[in-house]
Amino acid sequence: MNKLLRNDQGQLRSGWWILLFAAVFLVSQWLYRPVSQGLQQLGVTKSWLLPLPVVFLLAVTWVCMRLRRQRLAAVGLALDAGWWRQLLGGISFGVAQMLAVAALMLLAGGVRFELDPARGWAALGYGIWCFTWVATLEELLFRGFVFQRLVDGLGAPAALLLAGALFAAAHLGNPGMDGSSLLLATLDNGLGAILLGLAWLRTGSLALPIGIHFGWNWMQGGVLGFDVSGLAQAGWWQPHLLDVPPWLSGGAFGPEASVLAVVADAAAVLLLWRWKGMAGKARSDGRAVADDMPQHPLLQLGKPRRRA
Repeated sequence: MNKLLRNDQGQLRSGWWILLFAAVFLVSQWLYRPVSQGLQQLGVTKSWLLPLPVVFLLAVTWVCMRLRRQRLAAVGLALDAGWWRQLLGGISFGVAQMLAVAALMLLAGGVRFELDPARGWAALGYGIWCFTWVATLEELLFRGFVFQRLVDGLGAPAALLLAGALFAAAHLGNPGMDGSSLLLATLDNGLGAILLGLAWLRTGSLALPIGIHFGWNWMQGGVLGFDVSGLAQAGWWQPHLLDVPPWLSGGAFGPEASVLAVVADAAAVLLLWRWKGMAGKARSDGRAVADDMPQHPLLQLGKPRRRA
């Protein structure tokens, strides 16, 4: 029985930590609904409630980290100067990815753009507000406590594949997923999740994955005006899809259901796979990393870890 609960080092096995997280999360959802409804009855709009799910998820993560006798920062939220630099780097990376997809689509004759007559700084700021909370919520949920326990228990490659499959499955009910869009959007979401998982593995921080996720979504919807995962967005520009197959344009789902997005994400995955990470930098839990090692102790993708 003890071996079922604990590993050879006497630590609670990762699977039990994941079940504990799920239990605490379910309790938080029981509390979330009346809080959300109460705030709406007080006149708080749904737009201003976007941070609320993040607050609840942070609370769930904090409870689980405290039970492990770790600080919340150790999940990848050490908000120091390095964290913010990684965030900005991630935003730049995600923006560049989406601009590359849009440029390829434009060159292939799949889209034309015109400025939205209703554009304004307020609309642009609203996009920043929305996608900030969407990216933070999804990264906490899919690259936070649970993903990190999967890496502990299964190793990095298996955890990346499993988390990629879960992330793709979570988007299966989105609008516009039919025909070729279903296959390509699922593949791209899976690759995107692997990319974001690698971003955490290579830095030990959630800053880079949050930044990449935000930059991709904001440029896609808030600036270029594409649908994001099947959901309509008001952007600075208005894209008009031309007479090309959905596998090229992404159709109603948006560029993420195009072969161009799959290529962009596959190239980014390869880039991060080959990157050795934040060598010589401080990890999110404050401990230094040796210069000749990848950034995270769980890591060395596909290689056995040395025993002390």
